Amino acid sequence: MEEGRQQQEDYYTLVARKPCFGLPTGCPTCLPVYIYLKFASLPFLLDFNSKFPDSDQIPYFESGATYVAYNNEDGGVIERLRKDGIVDLDSEFCSVPEWVAMKAMVGSWLGDALSYELWVGSDGSSARKIYYSDLPWLIGKALSVKQVFDVKQRLGITKENTDQREKEIYERAKIAYGALSTALGDQAFLFGDRPSSLDACFLGNVLVTLEALPETSVLRATLLEHSNVIRYAEKLKAEILEASSSSSFLPSHSRTASSIPKSRPSSSSSHPKRKQKREKTEEEKKFARRAKYFVVAQVVAVLVFLSVMGGYDFSEDADADQEGYGYD
Repeated sequence: MEEGRQQQEDYYTLVARKPCFGLPTGCPTCLPVYIYLKFASLPFLLDFNSKFPDSDQIPYFESGATYVAYNNEDGGVIERLRKDGIVDLDSEFCSVPEWVAMKAMVGSWLGDALSYELWVGSDGSSARKIYYSDLPWLIGKALSVKQVFDVKQRLGITKENTDQREKEIYERAKIAYGALSTALGDQAFLFGDRPSSLDACFLGNVLVTLEALPETSVLRATLLEHSNVIRYAEKLKAEILEASSSSSFLPSHSRTASSIPKSRPSSSSSHPKRKQKREKTEEEKKFARRAKYFVVAQVVAVLVFLSVMGGYDFSEDADADQEGYGYD
């Protein structure tokens, strides 16, 4: 009995956004972490958190009752796991300039292009499905408007330079796909004879582009020009995502916890078996009280944000929907 309880405590848990588009998680930030853990053959539970769709802490990785690695800390989950010695697939490559350059290209040029297509260069339906489909419509709409504004600001897009920035984003994506396709050739992985975080990040980006973006997508069409990249993605997807059973993967379930853990993982919601009830600590009671006001506080924050922008008029948003920019 004690051995079984200890085994349960030793489970690793990846908390991500929900599955969609035939992927274990439709989130372009979460999927590379999932793939990285699969490459490493690390047994883990896949858990979902839909209560905080705009949180930059997701994905996060839990181990036992004391360790949690957040997406917005120390370079992200993968980098934190590598530095903390939990799993490191990059030890042979981190000092290789070509590998570092390719990873930077995936994270910046391809990452920016995918963000642009999800939030700005499309009707926003794919982004809604990934992030906000579980929320009431008004809350999802308000959060989407805020996210579109944030993405435009991050990419340096204004009303005056929209066409120019779009051209630059797609041109950089085209260059990145060409360079990575050439580097890949007929190899199984991008660098060397085994996978690294470079493959995890590139594969995650490619799969979301192929599965989540519409057929009319410019980015998707550019990607489809590189047949060896498509073969690479299809092969790895079949091997690590579509396998019906794997010793490195434990059953996934949906997280029902009311909040993201702040100082340590919430093991009661991470494991499939129910633990004996215990009295909540003062810190946990405080988080529970705050969670009750989450929805109201977030709506108020979004409305204040929009008013600071200069009095946002939702009628403009309706006009933008007709032009194909559903969240401007």
